[in-house]
Amino acid sequence: MNRTVRVRPLDSWISRVGYWWATAVGFVWGFVWSTGRIEVRHGLIVFTGMPKWTFGRGGACVGRCYLTDRNTGERVLGHEAVHRRQWQRYGMLFPLLYLAAGRDPLRNRFEIEAGLEAGGYVRADGTPRVPARPRRR
Repeated sequence: MNRTVRVRPLDSWISRVGYWWATAVGFVWGFVWSTGRIEVRHGLIVFTGMPKWTFGRGGACVGRCYLTDRNTGERVLGHEAVHRRQWQRYGMLFPLLYLAAGRDPLRNRFEIEAGLEAGGYVRADGTPRVPARPRRR
């Protein structure tokens, strides 16, 4: 009998290893640079008081860790919890896929899935809060 072993890289033990690795990296980074409160909210380990140069935009989700200076509203944390799930699903492929989706949050499928309004990228009426960046060709 010929058995083939299928390896599923998405939403599998492989992606979970990447998720936990990213969480370890995010935890060390947050622990070293955080000058504020560290707490668990929305399933995220939230590091506040981070210097602005240690994260992108209003904050960054790295595995289970959310790194920010003070951007910790309930809606934002809900948005970041979606990114946490994306890390779980894609593991270490997530940063590459995110980069390939583009830096413009209004066109980035991962930001759209997490919610543009909750992420602070658009207002309630749908108008952008951030200027759209042209796509590179």
